[in-house]
Amino acid sequence: MIYLFGVIAGLIVGSIPFGLLIGRAKGVDVRAHGSGNIGATNVGRLLGTRYFFLCFALDMLKGLVPTLGVTIAAQTWRIGEPLPASEAIGLLAVMIAPVLGHMFSPFVGFRGGKGVATGVGALLGVFPYMTLPAVGGLFAFLLVLALWRYVSAASCVAAVSIPIWVYLEFRMAEDQGLIDDWLVAGGPFLFVSMGLALLVLIKHRTNLGRLVRGDEPKIGQRRTGA
Repeated sequence: MIYLFGVIAGLIVGSIPFGLLIGRAKGVDVRAHGSGNIGATNVGRLLGTRYFFLCFALDMLKGLVPTLGVTIAAQTWRIGEPLPASEAIGLLAVMIAPVLGHMFSPFVGFRGGKGVATGVGALLGVFPYMTLPAVGGLFAFLLVLALWRYVSAASCVAAVSIPIWVYLEFRMAEDQGLIDDWLVAGGPFLFVSMGLALLVLIKHRTNLGRLVRGDEPKIGQRRTGA
């Protein structure tokens, strides 16, 4: 029941369109300008960099709060013990729920953002199993963003890096004798993180095309093309 409640709460909280609400507070309908996306990237292009980070933080929180709440309620932080498959699946379902709510929000016609900020927050909440990979993904995001100022490139690199972090975390746990078999203990987490990474890449396919063509706008730069 805890996991079922967490999934429902995650879908509801995740679907809150913070980007749209921030835009309306500033007198702008973000759906009618720029890319039309309600995520932090389009908000930042339309309103400025500080609103990008505000929207990113709020979107991250709506992934973190329901996931961390279930982690605390279900007491899943038994370090040194692999979660039983049923609990791992339940926790991962809760983790995915706010990301799907954000990407396909019923409040904006089942459209939404691209899931990176909400995904990072949801991963952080799966303590301790996905917290380190989430921190690694967030580090990769900020590093790429600082170096090249392409939010889309930073998002895709972060998403692809997370399954690598998951693999390294569970292999290290096996090497330290904390778990017997990294694939048995970490397999569900690895496969779900790979699925989320693929979904993020699919949502960014138009951005990747613009990056290849050289016409993807950088953070703080208004978009001029379609």
